[in-house]
Amino acid sequence: MSVTGDIKIFTGNAHIELAEKICRHLSCDLGMASTDRFSDGEFNFQIGENVRGSDVFIIQPTCPPTDQNLMELLIMLDTFKRASAERVTAVIPYFGYARSDKKDRPRVPIAAKLIANLINTAGTDRILTVDLHASQIQGFFDIPVDHLFAAPVIVNYFQENPIENLVVVAPDTGGAERARAYAKRLDAGLVLVDKRREKANVAEVMNVVGNVKEMNCLIVDDMCDTGGTICKVAEALHKNGANDIYACFSHAVLSGNAINNLAGSHIKKIIVTDTIPLHEDGRDLMEQGRIEVLSVAELLATAIKSIHDETSVSFLFI
Repeated sequence: MSVTGDIKIFTGNAHIELAEKICRHLSCDLGMASTDRFSDGEFNFQIGENVRGSDVFIIQPTCPPTDQNLMELLIMLDTFKRASAERVTAVIPYFGYARSDKKDRPRVPIAAKLIANLINTAGTDRILTVDLHASQIQGFFDIPVDHLFAAPVIVNYFQENPIENLVVVAPDTGGAERARAYAKRLDAGLVLVDKRREKANVAEVMNVVGNVKEMNCLIVDDMCDTGGTICKVAEALHKNGANDIYACFSHAVLSGNAINNLAGSHIKKIIVTDTIPLHEDGRDLMEQGRIEVLSVAELLATAIKSIHDETSVSFLFI
């Protein structure tokens, strides 16, 4: 779908800072809109400028508070379609409910598919997202999905700040492909952790497959929620003789007791991206040098420009 109108960037309340960074990379102003709430908590949205015929991009990760941010996104999508925008792209750096992507137990929902249906129905023409929890979620949408990876941003950081005697660690079998890609780019070894999850947010590390003795380890994952998995993986690596342990993940959800878990873990340093605003409690770890936040704003801005110009985004993939 080719568009003739100008790029216009708008945002809800989920991550205004990221939207502003994207605008700086695109040398444009953030779109004018009212994003306040009625006294009963309902989202009160109104566009403050003409968008008829425009190519609109809405920056809105569906991070905690997930339901609130998702509802904002749906209302904004509906508003722009009714305001006659020529094309509306939902830029969802973090896609909430992505872990509910299959029926792996009796009588459970496939919530990721439901959310995809809602976003489709609200009127979006295209999705731009980063590091989906499962790649097959792209198929839940009946519209084009540009699925980017934060890996180029994170890999570039470790190439500029190399770690000697490095092995990349996949915290579970599902993350083996991601870890292999990092290991290849960083010219490092690969180690796999066999993990069994007994229930949601509770993981038990079983075995470390590969040699980590006197090696420096980099645990690679797409997200960190409560920190339970990554801390137990770090403990297992430590018990197996690893030296310094690092971790990196795209989405720093950090809910519940995550900050305390990470602070008390064997992990020396954690690298995350700004697909989600860093939890307020996480700023203490930032000041201690235990957490460093890399920005995906330039990555998303480049993708937005390519989508608008109808050029390929393949060069952005690792």
